[in-house]
Amino acid sequence: QVQFVESGGGLVQPGGSLRLSCVAAGSIVSWYVMGWYRQGPGKQRELVAQITTGGTTTYADSVKGRFTIARDNAKNTVYLQMNSLTPDDTATYYCNGARASFAYWGQGTQVTVSS
Repeated sequence: QVQFVESGGGLVQPGGSLRLSCVAAGSIVSWYVMGWYRQGPGKQRELVAQITTGGTTTYADSVKGRFTIARDNAKNTVYLQMNSLTPDDTATYYCNGARASFAYWGQGTQVTVSS
């Protein structure tokens, strides 16, 4: 059974940084197109960053230059490094792994940016 588990969320001040982690259990993370999504209060879930099996990365315009997605195959983990955080980044962040016609979601990790 495939399971993705996120960690690393928390409370951070504006301008601060956080690194989210998504570990793949029961599978190999490099087999999947991996994405980080977020859903803020009263908002729809949106794609923040994505990394393909070949390592190509894409980002939402709102996070370009501030967030970085990366994959560590040895640790079977995908990371989202988030810098220069603003209150608008406050959301629950979800890890998603897609392969063929299947997609798997993590349980989410809360990120709150506030002074």
